[in-house]
Amino acid sequence: MIQVVGRLAPSPTGVLHLGNARSFLLAWLSVRAAGGRLLMRIEDLDGPRIRQGAEKECLLDLEWLGLDWDGPIVRQSERQTLYAEALQQLLEQHHAYACLCSRKEVEQAASAPHIGEEGPIYPGTCRERNLPADASGAAFRFQVPEGVVSFEDHFCGPCNISVRKELGDFVIHKRDGQAAYQLAVVVDDIAMGVTQVLRGDDLLSSAARQIQLGAALHYSMPEFTHVPLVVGEDGRRLAKRHGDTSLRAFREQGIVAEEILGWLAWSCGLQTDFTPCRAQDLVQSFHLDKLPRQQVVWTGDLKAPMSWRA
Repeated sequence: MIQVVGRLAPSPTGVLHLGNARSFLLAWLSVRAAGGRLLMRIEDLDGPRIRQGAEKECLLDLEWLGLDWDGPIVRQSERQTLYAEALQQLLEQHHAYACLCSRKEVEQAASAPHIGEEGPIYPGTCRERNLPADASGAAFRFQVPEGVVSFEDHFCGPCNISVRKELGDFVIHKRDGQAAYQLAVVVDDIAMGVTQVLRGDDLLSSAARQIQLGAALHYSMPEFTHVPLVVGEDGRRLAKRHGDTSLRAFREQGIVAEEILGWLAWSCGLQTDFTPCRAQDLVQSFHLDKLPRQQVVWTGDLKAPMSWRA
């Protein structure tokens, strides 16, 4: 029987809030309940947004919640050679190409079909230009195949996403010489032996892209589970506009980790009330089927009745 291997993958761009904590708790529980290994990966490639000291704070928050991991910490910023090798393979097999288009040019392109979930869909301007791989200032895009990507998500069920139509050829290596999120995640999940990925459903479309990248690199991808987010009363995912929901802020207020975990457990359907608990207390009774299908609406109070948003 293949051992379950999962991962926690915080990005040190800021502090962890309740929504992050809920997704990380579920990822931790899904692995611990299966008797698997849980790895820690710091996704620190988003240079301008990386905040000094944020990695240390993220790890402190996770340890405070009792979410441990197995083995050494892996940092994406230290794995550029792996990403460069994968990019070279994609270029040699004509799955990727150099692109000199700026964001403004993409927005202004007359042939740009419409706006996707992440901005203008790339119209394919450089796809047939055959720019050299060493073109100065070039980014690199994945040449998305036609057709629909179909996969079974362990929470969302059957998913069918047309990456070419809905997202277009996406950047896999940036102008600054660093790998983009989609490529780095695929290379790392395979290299680290990850068998399952549990994360927020805002990344559901990323699964389709990662499956296509994995196929182009001749990899078998992990199984995916995408869970509903915690949102504010305006229906938008948690941010500063909803008040300070960072774990650091709760800790500074004198709130203990067991109280946070009680709220999280209730929001996940693992408890019927706010009873404080430890993460370890939830392992034996954990089952994904207990998780509500709707988004959790944060009402601003750990003791207030929460609501749900379809």
